[in-house]
Amino acid sequence: MATSEKNLSVYDKDKLPDAKDMKIGLVVSEWNPDITENLFQGAFDTLMDVGAIKENIIRWNVPGSFELPYGCKKMQESFEMLDAIVAIGNVIQGETKHFDFVCQGLTQGIMDLNLKNDIPVIFCVLTDNTKEQSEARSGGIHGNKGSEAAIAAIKMAQLRKDAKFYKSN
Repeated sequence: MATSEKNLSVYDKDKLPDAKDMKIGLVVSEWNPDITENLFQGAFDTLMDVGAIKENIIRWNVPGSFELPYGCKKMQESFEMLDAIVAIGNVIQGETKHFDFVCQGLTQGIMDLNLKNDIPVIFCVLTDNTKEQSEARSGGIHGNKGSEAAIAAIKMAQLRKDAKFYKSN
């Protein structure tokens, strides 16, 4: 397992871009809410910890993880001032192929948004074999993937800002 010896919540604030003026969207799946709410809280708490302003964080909910790409797309279209969006979800392997179809569709959808649009979308979707694995990665022994996604959002927002600066000069 890639995270078996890694805590996902470890970061060094001193090495991160200034998040004070960043505007971040969080699109949260309502499916498996015990997991997705923990991921949301990890992302939100990390954004607050690194200097983001509460009023600059926008949260939308969608019914399930498969709906995350649409929710993120609509957020991109509705809030052009956003610097990054985090897609937060959880899909747990069951006995059918449904898991594979949902994971493939939402992964492709998030990737397409990143390639076609200018606001980066961070993939914060746990795709685990068991609920215990999801719990371990949403505030358990492996930290919180939401925190890791918030750090990725800040870094990608800065990359976007830097790219615009270089393009205009």
